[in-house]
Amino acid sequence: MSLIAQIDADLKKAMLAREADKLSVLRMLKSAVKYSSIEKGGADFVPTDLDVLAVVRKEVKKREDSITSYSEAGRTDLADKEKQELEFLRTFLPAQMAPEKVEALVKEVIQETGATSKAQMGAVMKAAQAKAAGQVDGKTLSQIVQRLLP
Repeated sequence: MSLIAQIDADLKKAMLAREADKLSVLRMLKSAVKYSSIEKGGADFVPTDLDVLAVVRKEVKKREDSITSYSEAGRTDLADKEKQELEFLRTFLPAQMAPEKVEALVKEVIQETGATSKAQMGAVMKAAQAKAAGQVDGKTLSQIVQRLLP
């Protein structure tokens, strides 16, 4: 089942179960996916699972930033709401790679690309992200690439 179909199915389940919190998150996610697909190819563009994953990651990042901001401002009520949304959004993301596997993947990509300095980090990042297929976030990947490149 594609991710967009899974979101639609979960949306229907949330409506029938009258789960208002899940329903609002799913509606927001569906809207964000639709906006993203309109930006990429117009109203008739059908997003791939990778497109949907990119939108989910973007929304997860927004929630993480909001949690930090609300916690610093002492608004634990809003931070808790964002945490609930974050946990639900993470159910749409693939399982994350273990750090050892990410490091092995980066070493392999460095050998394949022939990168010898940090100046070639962009090429390594691009190839590593393609191989990781959404199983590692960009920040973690970037840190490992920086550490491994001389």
